[in-house]
Amino acid sequence: MKLLPLLFACLVIMSCGSKERAKPSTPNVLLLFTDDQTFRSLHALNNDEISTPNLDRLIRSGTTFTHAYNQGGWHGAVCVASRSMMISGQSLWDSRGYEARWRDKDPSAMASTWGQRMKRAGYKTYMTGKWHVAAPADEVFDVARHIRPGMPPDRRGELGQKMKEMKEALAAGKSIDDLMPVGYNRPLSREDSSWLPYDTAHGGFWEGGKHWSEVVRDDAIDYLEDAAETDAPFFMYVAFNAPHDPRQAPREYVEMYDVDEIQVPKNFLPEHPFKDEIASDRFLRDEALAPFPRTPFAVQKHIQEYYAIITHLDAQVGMILDRLEALGMDEDTYIMFTADHGLSVGQHGLIGKQSLYDHSVRVPLILQGPDVPEGQQIEEAVYLQDVMATALEVASLQDNDDVYFHSLLSLAQGSQSESHYPYVYGAYREHQRMVRSKTHKLLLFPKAGESRLFDLEADPLEMNDLSDQPRYQEMSKDLFAELLQLQQEMNDTVDLARVYPELL
Repeated sequence: MKLLPLLFACLVIMSCGSKERAKPSTPNVLLLFTDDQTFRSLHALNNDEISTPNLDRLIRSGTTFTHAYNQGGWHGAVCVASRSMMISGQSLWDSRGYEARWRDKDPSAMASTWGQRMKRAGYKTYMTGKWHVAAPADEVFDVARHIRPGMPPDRRGELGQKMKEMKEALAAGKSIDDLMPVGYNRPLSREDSSWLPYDTAHGGFWEGGKHWSEVVRDDAIDYLEDAAETDAPFFMYVAFNAPHDPRQAPREYVEMYDVDEIQVPKNFLPEHPFKDEIASDRFLRDEALAPFPRTPFAVQKHIQEYYAIITHLDAQVGMILDRLEALGMDEDTYIMFTADHGLSVGQHGLIGKQSLYDHSVRVPLILQGPDVPEGQQIEEAVYLQDVMATALEVASLQDNDDVYFHSLLSLAQGSQSESHYPYVYGAYREHQRMVRSKTHKLLLFPKAGESRLFDLEADPLEMNDLSDQPRYQEMSKDLFAELLQLQQEMNDTVDLARVYPELL
């Protein structure tokens, strides 16, 4: 019986020593951000080939915006433009102007960053993983770890050195197969084993000894545990490099997918007919990953590795969500999941993201949190950077009149029924432009003088061009007029009227 008082005393000490976290004054915000993830890469979003149980769990418990877009990019690393828009709150061409200001640590440009805005609202801010923005992450956030570059090491420098030799070889009618670094121009056949995604000797995601997705997971969990010790709300920017190439995952994840059972996309092409004019040719790093012309097997192999790294990423997301719930912080937290842009992986003869087809500009976007309906899917068009404006509303910040994007809360909660963006704008360098209504997309290739019009309801894979059909001429002109207006709004200086006088 003497043990009872001792046991009681121990319980009192333990109770006094543990701090119960008070409800934060404003809800927490957790952003889970991926790289190169197209909108069709989640099982619950009509892809029976891939396994994503934890992202599916978010879809069931939150609201999914099925038509979320990136506005494009000003060079091949489209992620730089996407992330710059997200961090600054500015549209595509206006956000480009922040790069030099951030490098110079201009006080007003730094103060306008997402992390600094949240800090002014009383949030403790955390960041881990891919950054690829000119602003220094460790000055944007209170805590920043494992600030990663645009992609894991992949012999990029070696590829750059080879470009001249490759161009000379092609001009002479010679093969370039032997000139490509390991991991590129593959697979050349079913017997090609020059690259295995689970071979840690290749570095890449394995650089440092632990897969980078697992490093981000560990940081996020550690941040949650740190945040549990304070009453301040938190903002976490958790940015995975996956599923960007080199698409590496543990062997068991790769072997989940039988390459021969993977469907070749219906819009597969051996080569895009205007690959040179749209700046997605064989000398673009992303496009050099697979052989030219594309083969069905090469595309199946790249999709297999794409699915494997996404399923591995999904497992890390599950652990983060589990820890959030175990710490009792899930009911006070808005969770946002999205990606910086999509990826072609064999569609339209392309491998990378440097195009304005939906597979490359449309991404998954899920919002879960207090007063956000469960299992809801909204088809109204949004931009992925709307998550920044959403977080500012969650934080009750008022000084955001300079932000181009809009909060998603009114759409999710039903107080607004139509998009802030009746027309979606897209641009890639000076080589591509697009405008999308609810039903149709006008896609322009100015360097080739070509236009394409797609009925997105009847032809979601963008395979059937309607631009030459007489009954669609007025629609093309109407969309072109909307695009010209958006160009003015976006400070886009490419003179489309000169190239397409017939659309005026």
